[in-house]
Amino acid sequence: MISPSGPAYLRIVRASAWYDLVVTAGFATPWTYVLLHRALSAVGAATGLGTLPPVEPMQVLFANLMGSVVIVWSVLRLRATRPDLGRYDGAARVLFAAWQLHALTHGAPPLLWPFLVAEVAFGVAQLAPWLRRVRVTT
Repeated sequence: MISPSGPAYLRIVRASAWYDLVVTAGFATPWTYVLLHRALSAVGAATGLGTLPPVEPMQVLFANLMGSVVIVWSVLRLRATRPDLGRYDGAARVLFAAWQLHALTHGAPPLLWPFLVAEVAFGVAQLAPWLRRVRVTT
């Protein structure tokens, strides 16, 4: 059983930070987002998982805002890895997963599913030790 204060938990927190850094780096600037958008659409078309809607300025803005914030959050978790940051990240992943599921149920392309699976997996991995800890102490 993993404890939030143990080294295994901190490895999960760091792994989730590295995942976020790699996956969201392309969202951080307008130029990289356009390239990433093209690549994701090509992958979606090739795999039958659907393509992304055409690039529009507001879409780029929100993608850049999300990418920028997630990069800063990732670097914080890598430089100052602490159990409480894993708990906050787990909570954020619950929110991200909820909005991704909402998008999928409202017509977003199935290309979003792998991202949803990763959010849920890291969310469970980071929150489950805290939930077990609460049950043990009450």
